Amino acid sequence: MLKLTETLAVTFVGGLLFTLLHVPLSWMLGPLTAVMLWQGLLKRELKWPVGLRNAGLLLLGYSMGLSFTAESARQIAGQLPSMLLATVITVGFSLACAWFTARQTGITLQSSMIGSIPGGLSQMVVLSEEIEGADHTVVSFMQTIRLLTVIFVVPFLAVHGLAESTAPGAGVLPPPAEVLAAGFPFWSVPVIVAVIIAAALVAVRLRMPTPWFLGPIIVAAALTAAGMAPPHLPTPLVLAAQWSLGIYLGLGIRLSALAGWRLLLPYSFAGGLAVVLLSLALSFGYSQVLPISFVTAFLSTSPGGMTEMGVTAAAVKGDVSIVVAYQMFRILFILFIVPYLLRWGFRRHVRQHD
Repeated sequence: MLKLTETLAVTFVGGLLFTLLHVPLSWMLGPLTAVMLWQGLLKRELKWPVGLRNAGLLLLGYSMGLSFTAESARQIAGQLPSMLLATVITVGFSLACAWFTARQTGITLQSSMIGSIPGGLSQMVVLSEEIEGADHTVVSFMQTIRLLTVIFVVPFLAVHGLAESTAPGAGVLPPPAEVLAAGFPFWSVPVIVAVIIAAALVAVRLRMPTPWFLGPIIVAAALTAAGMAPPHLPTPLVLAAQWSLGIYLGLGIRLSALAGWRLLLPYSFAGGLAVVLLSLALSFGYSQVLPISFVTAFLSTSPGGMTEMGVTAAAVKGDVSIVVAYQMFRILFILFIVPYLLRWGFRRHVRQHD
């Protein structure tokens, strides 16, 4: 309880400070920064129960799933080729950056490639342990730098540079009063809660990526697309969920892992920034040929995660359903296809040099 109280106090100050400074996504980035600095500089260990982390992801997933409609489902189906193209370009560009980083720093090509691929930090570290020649410490370092670059740069650009280009009303959730006026009874709320939790548990059972986030999205999207109007979450509850996510992300980033890698740091940062700039160029082209705004296209193609980019999309009134769909497609592609391609490529590389 003492550790939990300390975590809540430290991260509340971080969230409040970022709010006063008008930093985008203050209740996610503030707690994240507070956790990193508190643990890294003061060497204090903070704790956050997995149940609270899962609850935060569940609330965010449910909230974002409500942005899906039958029309957005048709748009997503029509944009599957665009999702594939964006994913292939992003992964290919990341691998090119990885090749250059390996040449300049002397780390193995395996470590550099796995460390540069825009997948989840934990998933890439696990993959590095299965690939001969990959150093999981290097991979963890590179993924940490990439994650920090994306989490701080992308929301800043979206809020302060691109938010004006958002189409009016795109992805905007109706206020709770309007939803209740649509005839969704209060007595059905416990049923919705039970269904959402069950969906998350099924997603865990099926080993889906980020199951406590993805399961509720699918169920909430299905209810909305079917013409129902499930109740929306009050703003304080959404901010509390972002707070929980920020703590969770901060605990996964260790500043101690960044020590002693001065040569690799600038290349990792430059690689992460280069992929963000690629996303800007790609999103400009997509906004010209597809029925989506610049900011929605940017958050869709940025090398972030479903949760982080979805939260940002909701903050700038982008089309959350499109953003989550693009991010989900890229993550599934990386999790299920890229590892096999990498193993095949590395085996071929080894045979050629034997």
